[in-house]
Amino acid sequence: MSHPLAPSKSGPAPGASPWPWAGRLLLLVLAGNMLIDGLEVSVVVVALPSIGADQGLSAWQVQWAMGGFALGFGALLLPGRHLALRLGHRRLYLGALALFVLASVAGGLTTDPLLLLGSRIVKGMSAALTAPTGLTIISTTYEEGPARARALSVYTFCGGIGFTTGLLLSGALTPHDWRWTFVATAPFAAVLLVLAAGAVPHRQPRTPSAQRSGPALRHLLGNGALLRPALGAAVLNGTYLGLLSLVAHQAWSLLHWSAWQTAAACLPACLPLAVAALSAGRMVARFGAARLVVLGATLHLLGLALYACLDAPRSYATDLLPTLALVGLGFVPAFAALNAQAGQAVDAADRGTAIAAYQTAVQAGAVAVPGAVAALLTFGPRAGPAAAHRPALLLLCALAALGLLVALRGLTTSRPGGADVR
Repeated sequence: MSHPLAPSKSGPAPGASPWPWAGRLLLLVLAGNMLIDGLEVSVVVVALPSIGADQGLSAWQVQWAMGGFALGFGALLLPGRHLALRLGHRRLYLGALALFVLASVAGGLTTDPLLLLGSRIVKGMSAALTAPTGLTIISTTYEEGPARARALSVYTFCGGIGFTTGLLLSGALTPHDWRWTFVATAPFAAVLLVLAAGAVPHRQPRTPSAQRSGPALRHLLGNGALLRPALGAAVLNGTYLGLLSLVAHQAWSLLHWSAWQTAAACLPACLPLAVAALSAGRMVARFGAARLVVLGATLHLLGLALYACLDAPRSYATDLLPTLALVGLGFVPAFAALNAQAGQAVDAADRGTAIAAYQTAVQAGAVAVPGAVAALLTFGPRAGPAAAHRPALLLLCALAALGLLVALRGLTTSRPGGADVR
C-alpha cells in the first residue's frame, strides 16, 4: 500500500514531498481546518439566547451571529475560485486561515454588536476560501486511488464531527462566558496556520474548470439535474438549522434549560451526521441517491410535523426527542445523496463550478430559513410564549414539504442508478 504522497506513474504532483510524514502533516492541517469550519456552524447555536440577552438583541438580530457565517461563506464561494487562480492555492489558503484567526479574536474581544456579527461574516468568508482550496490541494497532491480516497475520507469525517463538536463546545463554554464561543477556535487555527506554512505545497496545477467558471455558471443555471439537488439541499440545510435555533430559543425562554442541557438535548439531531460521515458514500452507492433523498426528506418532514402538533414542548422524551431523532436520521442520507447528485449532474470540466454553485445554495438556505424563523419569533403574532413558535414551525413544515416534492420529482426523472435522465 502506497503512502499519501507516493508518486504516481506519471510522476509526482508539483510540490509533493517524498517523505511519508509530510503527507500526514498536510492531512492533519487540512482535516483540522475542516473540523473547525464545521464547528463554527454550530458553536453559537446554544449561545444565541445568552448573546441576545447580554447585548439587548432581538431573536432576529442575534440570529445573524449564526447566519453571518453562512452569509460570508456563500458569498465568497464562487469568487474564491478566481482568487485561487490569481493568488495561488497556497497563498490563498494561508491568508484565509490567518484572517480566520484574527476574526476569531476580534469577535471575542469586541463589545460592539455590529463588529461581533461582522466577525462572523469574515470567518465565513475565510472558510469559503480554505474549504474548497483544501479539496483542491488534496486532489492535486495525493496520488489518485487509495491514497487520495483515504485523505478524502479523513477530510469528510472531520467535517462531519465538527458540527457535533461545536454544539458540545457551545454548551460547555456559554455558562462561563458566551464570548468564548467566538474565540475558542483561534488558538487551534493559529497552530494550524503555523503547520500549514510548512506543509502546504508551494505550487499547485491550475484546473481547467476554474478558468471557465463564468460561461459554465450561466450554462449550469439551466441544468435541472443540478438545480433540483441545490434547491433540495438549501431547504434541508435551512430547515435543519432553523429547527435547532428554534429549539435553543424555546429551551431558554420556555423550558429554562442551561446551555449544557440544550446542547445535550440537540445531540440526537447531530450525532447521526458524525457517525455516518465515513459510510455516507457507500450508502449512496448501495441504495441510490434519489431514493435516499426521498427517504431523508420524508423523515425530516415527519419530525417537523410532530413538533408542530404540540401546543408547547414540555417533556423532552415525548416532545423533543422524537423530532430531533427523526430530523437527524433524515438529514444524513438526504444530504449525502444530494451532494452526490450535484457532483454527477455535470461533466467533469464543469464540476468545480457546479459544486461551488451548489454549495452557495446550501449556504443561502442556512441564511434565509433561520433568519425567517427568527423574524417570526420577533415580529410574529403575540399569542403568548407557549404558542409563539407555531408560525415558525409551520414555515419549517411548509419548506420541508417543498423539499419532499422536489425529492419525489428527482425520483421520477432518474435512472435506477441515480443518474438523471434529463
